[in-house]
Amino acid sequence: MSLEQKITAELKTAMLAKDEKALRSLRAIKAAILLAKTSEGAAGEIKEEEEIKLLQKLVKQRKDSLEIYQQQNRSDLAQKEQEEIEVIEKFLPRQLSGEELKAAVVGIIAQTGASSPADMGKVMGVATKQLAGKADGKAISAVVKELLAK
Repeated sequence: MSLEQKITAELKTAMLAKDEKALRSLRAIKAAILLAKTSEGAAGEIKEEEEIKLLQKLVKQRKDSLEIYQQQNRSDLAQKEQEEIEVIEKFLPRQLSGEELKAAVVGIIAQTGASSPADMGKVMGVATKQLAGKADGKAISAVVKELLAK
């Protein structure tokens, strides 16, 4: 079952249950997938890794909005963003824990032969490809900086 089929099934379930927060989130996902499918060069199809990137982008947008709403003391809007993040994250692959991420980056550093902060670009190139969908780019970057600074 593809990601889009899972989302459609969840959408039907949410409609029957009258689950407003799930409906809001799932409709946003469906709209984003539909836009991606109909964009130039997509030919009506998108790969699963593109769907995952799209979901990660949606989560990032909501996290950015959540941060702004919290700074402005708009707890009503912040709560909506948090609810949508939780629903969207259900469709993403499990994220690596801090220790798992650190271990993966240590392996990548050894693999690339990096030894100083000057090698960060080389490590990040490999790390972002290998850890795509499993860890946030900011988290990867922070771990790489920390490990290369030693």
